[in-house]
Amino acid sequence: MSTPALHAARLVLMRDLRLAVRQRGQFVQPLAFFAIVTMLFPLSISPELARLREIAAGVLWVAALLASLLALEFLFRDDAHDGTLEQYALSGQSLTWLVFAKTTAHWLLTGVPLALMAPLAGVSLGVPYAALPGIIAPIALGTLVLSLIGAIGAALTLGVRRSGVLLTLLTLPLAMPVLIFGAQATDLAIRGVSFAAPLYLLSAMAVLGVTLAPLAAAAAVRISLE
Repeated sequence: MSTPALHAARLVLMRDLRLAVRQRGQFVQPLAFFAIVTMLFPLSISPELARLREIAAGVLWVAALLASLLALEFLFRDDAHDGTLEQYALSGQSLTWLVFAKTTAHWLLTGVPLALMAPLAGVSLGVPYAALPGIIAPIALGTLVLSLIGAIGAALTLGVRRSGVLLTLLTLPLAMPVLIFGAQATDLAIRGVSFAAPLYLLSAMAVLGVTLAPLAAAAAVRISLE
């Protein structure tokens, strides 16, 4: 049997997913950005697959990181403007669970599509088919961590006009470990070596983020609403 907090979180998750279907531009934009960035490298460097394969891991991860950041500004902004976020805080339900539901919706709409799209971009960069699991799994975990970190930054910048730049400056330094270990995992997979070690580190970051980030983001939302 689900508790009232879990039921409320599930309702918030379904609401955000329905709204995203009606406003497709917000989650199509990061995918288009990711595709454009990964396509520019073969045009600007060299069409040789052997050369592109050497930089594929870095290209995929930098593009995924920047694409994930694009949608973070919208995580709480619209709900803060129309008063929905304030109603969440006054509803008597756990704001931590509600914030976690919104963060999960952001990951499902940006991180998961990016993880599924990344193999196509990887193949265009000369990545062998055997290495595709080494692209999907790290990017799926990495974007989850980025969404959790970004939720804290988005909550802290709620009351700031044109908060996109400030949000990026807050999030990027914290995202560096994700970028380092994620790119390492993908690079090892491309070389045909086991990528379990960096993947375990990403998994540990994801567990830590799920445990602590919703609490911090909920506290930041309350501060921003006061």
